[in-house]
Amino acid sequence: MEYLKYENIWITKCIYEDAETKYYENLAKASVTPLAGEVAKARQLLIESRESFKDTSAPEIQSIDPGAIKFLEKKTLEFEKSINTILSRIEQLDLRLSKLEKQTTPARPLQEGKVTSTAKATATVKPNASKLEDDDDVDLFASDSEGEDEAAAKIREERLAAYNAKKSKKPALIAKSNVILDVKPWDDETDMKELENQVRKISSEGLLWGAAKLVPLAYGIHKLQISCVVEDDKVSIDWLQDEITAIEDYVQSVDIAAFNKI
Repeated sequence: MEYLKYENIWITKCIYEDAETKYYENLAKASVTPLAGEVAKARQLLIESRESFKDTSAPEIQSIDPGAIKFLEKKTLEFEKSINTILSRIEQLDLRLSKLEKQTTPARPLQEGKVTSTAKATATVKPNASKLEDDDDVDLFASDSEGEDEAAAKIREERLAAYNAKKSKKPALIAKSNVILDVKPWDDETDMKELENQVRKISSEGLLWGAAKLVPLAYGIHKLQISCVVEDDKVSIDWLQDEITAIEDYVQSVDIAAFNKI
């Protein structure tokens, strides 16, 4: 081996390589440990919790106290007794009510007997009262009761006549409607003022024309929007539309924009 000292050979290379691999393996483990450690901890916790559930399930079933069962049985018996007592009391109350109803029913004929007796008493009193009235009819001093009755009747008739006259003077309610019409011309060259004049020339009893304005449509064409008030019994809206559309030189169509009862 001494001659190898003078040779340029790395005999311990494998030792250094092993040390280098261990060093880098340790570095790799250090970089992975935070996540791997958390995963390992979670896995261990799951295993422990599963084992603990397995261990605790059996004793829970066996740890039922027989004394508690007896206590529950006792309470249920007491509850049944209390329910039975309540039911018996309700039955007693029903019996009492039925007895009271039986006792109160015969009182009605007694009351009817009282009523008949009072009716008989009043019947006996009435003939005496009629006798007294007959005696009072004899007017010893010749009073003017007939003249007073005639004057009161005249006053009543006058008041009734005045009331009927006042009632007849009240005007009857007339059903009216406020209508807004859209009158469309043929084109933009139509004279809208003349169109409005032609529309306003339409007249009838119960027709009153209102305000009017021009509303732009498109391409310089305007429509005439005019309002009117009509009496429903005297003027028909269909008739009014027909009269406006009859102005063929100016009117293309007529639509109802709004219709409200007054």
